[in-house]
Formats: sequence, structure tokens, C-alpha cells
Amino acid sequence: MLILIHTQVKMSHNIQPLLNKKYIKAASSKGIYIYDETGKEYIDGSSGAITCSLGHGHEKVIQLVKKQVEKLIYVYRSQFGSQESERLAAQLYEKSEDKYLEYSFFVNSGSEAIETAIKIALQYWQEKGYSGKNQFITREKSYHGITLGALSLSGHVLRRARFEKVLHSLVSLKSDLENDTVEQQTEEFIKTIEKIGSDNIAAFVAEPIVGAAGTALTPQPDYYTRIKEICDVHNILFIADEVMTGLGRTGKWFGLEHWSVKADIVAVGKSLGAGYAPIAATLLTSKILEPIKSGSGFIMSGHTYSGHPLSCAIASKVIEVIEEEMLIANVNEMGNYLKQQLESLKQQYGFIQTIRGKGLLIGIEFDPAIEGLAGRCVEICYENGLLVYPSVGGKYGKNENGILIAPPFIITKSQVDTIIQILHYSMDKLKING
Repeated sequence: MLILIHTQVKMSHNIQPLLNKKYIKAASSKGIYIYDETGKEYIDGSSGAITCSLGHGHEKVIQLVKKQVEKLIYVYRSQFGSQESERLAAQLYEKSEDKYLEYSFFVNSGSEAIETAIKIALQYWQEKGYSGKNQFITREKSYHGITLGALSLSGHVLRRARFEKVLHSLVSLKSDLENDTVEQQTEEFIKTIEKIGSDNIAAFVAEPIVGAAGTALTPQPDYYTRIKEICDVHNILFIADEVMTGLGRTGKWFGLEHWSVKADIVAVGKSLGAGYAPIAATLLTSKILEPIKSGSGFIMSGHTYSGHPLSCAIASKVIEVIEEEMLIANVNEMGNYLKQQLESLKQQYGFIQTIRGKGLLIGIEFDPAIEGLAGRCVEICYENGLLVYPSVGGKYGKNENGILIAPPFIITKSQVDTIIQILHYSMDKLKING
């Protein structure tokens, strides 16, 4: 007699980005490594989503979490303040160049920080009697977040596509940050302002270094100086999206410091919580806050978990560890070494077109004519135990032909060498298949 045995396959109720992909489950992590359920080791060569600046399982942060959980986890921002949020805001003020970012508004993600920046910029002008200043100028090669307001400011074609009909119209600058002269770029900016009218423009929004939408695309030396001068002349605010570049990732506390330029509003995230807590912040100068404080006295923004004491305490410890362990110096040293090794790799593979970036935010852009190359590279690196981050590039920022290498700040020279070895092996596979 035939007996049929039905094996029940356990259904997953968890939604992840690719609905038809079976994701390997992470089981543990330590330092720059993540381990799956089989024990296989992966180098976190992208710090997750350019986030885990201290690596995984840092003992100082773990000990802080244990103490904080027993002390205070959550209070609602409209009912209480906390020493944790006050301390973190003071640290961010201290770390800003010349201590110019005096105030912090804490949220939970980079997208929320940008949303808050948009709202505060609009409210600033309203409080000053310029309610008509409600448009924003950004760059075609840009990505500022996945929420609808942040996405409206983003030129990332692939992430906008499904939502175009509900997004606000994008006013973007199309000039090439690398190949067009600064004169050409500033001329385009001025003409765009003249076309819209400065009385209608609230702010210019830009990532100091373009991450997911530009494969670490880096402006020319005097670009931001000229851009800020134009903003000031035309009474336009400058919002810096430092969600990816801020808090040490590029080798300085804030990415704009490379150009010695100060924005009016700055969004930070990712490295603020370093993967240990969901937290981000919108940072303001006194110029921005004072008209609101002396006007309505209230900022119309915020979320249930804004200023979460546990998250603030963790972020405070992250900043403390970066300083105590002199990790920004390591970011510069290892970043320079990583970039040198990647340039050597570029000489061996004709399909690598560009190596760029600062600190431990390095982009590798492939020949866009070879379709699907970057996607294959991400997959092969993953199989070989190296995590890298996909990005777009090409002349118009529409080609899926880039990856970002952005390991934790704690990385050593021998670990950089291992990353290069795995990349070398993976590039060989691409060469054979491509």
C-alpha cells in the first residue's frame, strides 16, 4: 500500500524587498563580519546600507545598551525631555565645524530627517512672511529618501518610477559634477533660479557626495563655495543631506567640511546610530530656529519615537567611541589605502571605468554598455563572502552600473587586503562570464 507523506513547508510571513527570493538568514555578527545560519562568514564591506560604522557587537555600545534599558527606554517627546537627547544634541553641536549647528531635531530614519528639513525650511519662510517660497532645487543625480516628500526631491529614476504621478514635480540641475566646469554648473543654477524666481524657492538640497544615485560622485574643489554664495545672494537656504556622508564616513565629522562650507540645515542618519539603533536628526543653525521660536514657537513635525532615549543614548555612545578610538583617523588611513588598491584593480579590468570617493565611501563604476554587470558583481561578491552596495551611475544616473565599498570604520589593513582579494576573484568571474 502506497502511503503519501505530506511535508509542510513553513511559510514566511515576513516581507522583504524581493518577494520571490529566498533570503539567507543572518545568525550572528562581530566586528566587520556577519555569519549566516550555516556558519558562513561575510565581510560587511558596505556596513549594511552604509550604516554600521563601528562594526557589529562593539562591546562599549553593548554595555551601554544594557545599562540604558534598565534606566529609561521611551518617553513621548511632547510630555518629557531626556538627558539622553540633550547630551546627543550637545555632542552634535560640538562636532559641527565652528560649532555652528546649534540645534537637533531627532527622528528615526534618514528619510524622516529630510522630510523634517523640508518642513522646517518651509516653516522658516512662512514665519518670516515669505510663504511663496515653497519650491526646492535639487540635482538630477540625487537620492534623498523613500518617503514621498524625500522622493520628490530625488532624481533616482529607478526609485521614482512607480510613484511619478503622486510626486511633486522635480526641479533638478542636470550638469555633470565631474566633467562640466564649475562655471557651467553655477551658470545652470543661476538660470534655474531666474526661471523659477528666487521669491518662489525655499532651498537648494544636495548630498555632499552623491551615494546611491551617483556611486560616490564627488564635486570639484570650489563647487560648494560657489553654490553657497549663489544661495546667499538669492536668499535661498542650503540643505545638506549628510545621511550617508555624515559622522565620519568621508574622513571628517561632516562631508561638507571637505569644502569648508556650512549649510543652513543638515540631515544626518545611518552612522548616527551605526546600526545599533534607528535614529537620525535634522540639525539647524540659530538663523533657522530663531524666527520660528520667536514666531509660532512650534515646529510642525515629529514622530511617535522622536527623541527616543535609548536610541539617543546609543548614538551618543557611538560618537564617543569614534572619538575615543580615533576612528576618523583610521577612516582616512584605510580609505586612502583601499582607494589605492582599487585603482590597482582598475588597471587589470577594462570594464572598471571609475574609482572615486572620500574616506570609507568609495564607488566603483563599471562600463554601462555591459548590461547587468554591477548586479552580477553584487551577487558574485555575496557568494564569495563579501557584501557590497549597489548604486547607479552613467551620464544621466540611469545605469545600474555601480557599487559602493564602505566598510566599518574599525577595519584593518589586512582586512582591506582580504576585501581586495575577494573583489579580484569576483572580477575574474565577471571577466569570464562577460
